[in-house]
Amino acid sequence: MGLPVIDISGLSSPSPTARRAVGEDLRAACLEHGFFYCTGHGVPSGLIEAVMEQTKALFDLPMTAKLAVDKVNSPCNRGYEHLGGQTLQPGAMPDRKEGYYIGDELTALDPRVQAGKFNHGPNQWPMGLPGFRPTMMAYYAALTVVSATLMRGMALSLDIDEDYFAGFTTQPMGTVRLLHYPPARPEVPDEMGAGAHTDFGGLTILLQDDNGGLQVKDPHGKGWIEAPPVPGAYVVNLGDMISRWTNDRYASTLHRVINRSGKERYSVPFFYTGNPDTEVSCIPTCLGEGDMPKYPTVTVLDHLRAMYDRTYAAAS
Repeated sequence: MGLPVIDISGLSSPSPTARRAVGEDLRAACLEHGFFYCTGHGVPSGLIEAVMEQTKALFDLPMTAKLAVDKVNSPCNRGYEHLGGQTLQPGAMPDRKEGYYIGDELTALDPRVQAGKFNHGPNQWPMGLPGFRPTMMAYYAALTVVSATLMRGMALSLDIDEDYFAGFTTQPMGTVRLLHYPPARPEVPDEMGAGAHTDFGGLTILLQDDNGGLQVKDPHGKGWIEAPPVPGAYVVNLGDMISRWTNDRYASTLHRVINRSGKERYSVPFFYTGNPDTEVSCIPTCLGEGDMPKYPTVTVLDHLRAMYDRTYAAAS
């Protein structure tokens, strides 16, 4: 069975009934898969097309141009990441992908930057692509809005106050990550574009091209569910912080990418990690009688730093 498709436009309705109806659909999807397709998001198709065009143009640049904005030059993990630079599945081969990290554009005068907060600072921008920066910053802004809307939907799905996550969505962190997956190599059967993993943060909103390759672990032990692109829809999945908040009532589901299309695959996940100072602790209503929280309270920032260190240590 494939992933459900949910129209989230009702979350912007003035009608509480319409908003609750979307919350009910989200609850079913989160309990079953932790993944769903999202329509009614309101992101203009022209912006989406521009993002994909600029993504391809970036990875078509000469290697010298990409290395000029290498992530190693950034104190806040922004910029280009070389092929094989990350290992998402412990014990597996390095991922067969190259990437590019873009976050909120913060100047050196921003108090969060001056405080030395993890992953806070300016972006690096490639030379020779004049449309790249405005396109990506417009997309970052648009997906931040969609993410905040989805978090209200998540609250409704859990039968808690619609504004429960308001602090989490204030001054949030997010990452637009551009990814290029070369075709899988038949002579390397164990190689994956992205090894099996769960995502670190709150929500992931994935834009993918037409080549497929995303697979979601079936919760009933029946292998992997293909998640092919659906026109006009994003794939949305829950990250580890949602699992912590809900005491695993909502799972952060394993997924992977294997590009067997024979073509170059491009995707653009947006990782919504929220306000870095937010404390993530079990939502009381997610505890059954006699249950105890499975996870200690942690700030968003500390959780992300630990996850980031783990996956990049594996690749080094």
